[in-house]
Amino acid sequence: MAEVVVIGPASLNQIVRLDALPEQRPHTVTARAHHRALGGTSAGKTLHLASLGTHTLCVAMVGDDADAEAIIGALGADNVEIIALVAAGPSEHHLNLMTERGERLSIYLDHAPVRELSARERGRVRAKLMSARAVALDLSHLGLQLIDEVRASELPVWVDLHDYDGRAEFHAPFVAIADVILMNADGIADPVPFLRAKVDAGADAAVCTLGALGAVGVAGDGSVVTVAAEPAVIVDTNGAGDAFMAGMMHSALARGEAGAWSADALRASMTAGAVQAVRALASSGVGPA
Repeated sequence: MAEVVVIGPASLNQIVRLDALPEQRPHTVTARAHHRALGGTSAGKTLHLASLGTHTLCVAMVGDDADAEAIIGALGADNVEIIALVAAGPSEHHLNLMTERGERLSIYLDHAPVRELSARERGRVRAKLMSARAVALDLSHLGLQLIDEVRASELPVWVDLHDYDGRAEFHAPFVAIADVILMNADGIADPVPFLRAKVDAGADAAVCTLGALGAVGVAGDGSVVTVAAEPAVIVDTNGAGDAFMAGMMHSALARGEAGAWSADALRASMTAGAVQAVRALASSGVGPA
């Protein structure tokens, strides 16, 4: 029985390691290394939650190509259950250009396939939600289709907004349903006013990761909480944000966190997130080392 249901992207990515990200001019570079690996923000959260002992269900849309089997196979791990919804077309693929300094340029080669879910598929997900303790709803067309089922479950909903700038329309339904919000600071210069506004609007807690500077969050009582980044040897930054959220979720579930978070509760979960992020940074994929 899954404790957490994660809904959203799982992909197969081409990872290319470079000395530096390409300049904006015609030229040729040589890769230091390259490989294919599981990707997708929901895949990363699933594997990190499972590694912490949290039984996790990943609901993802895959294509009808050969790589769909590779994605499903790479998700196979202890404590993981999968609902792979198949649609015509290629599975999601990214080209990720990486440097030794942790810089990344991610290029969509194929977006996840999109189709309307059947009543039977919705019912299957709904049944899984009824026995879970929390939902991680990732940005995706699949997530949009299942918002009504997630809302009806009345479970705590965790949403990862990634590099949200506070304005993008696609994110609005996810922001509206979120009980716990996570994001990074790539799209917003000063995240604290935004985090505070979301808590004032009803979120139980809101957190922004700051890379090597750690993370900042706003608790349910309005307190601003900061944690430092844990020391890490960076092999690959893919999945670090997903690992941070997984660490937070596992910590919150262990405490039985419910309703607006205190500053102490938020600090404990953010610290657990920072510790788990180190496992992602030491890994060559989205899962833990």
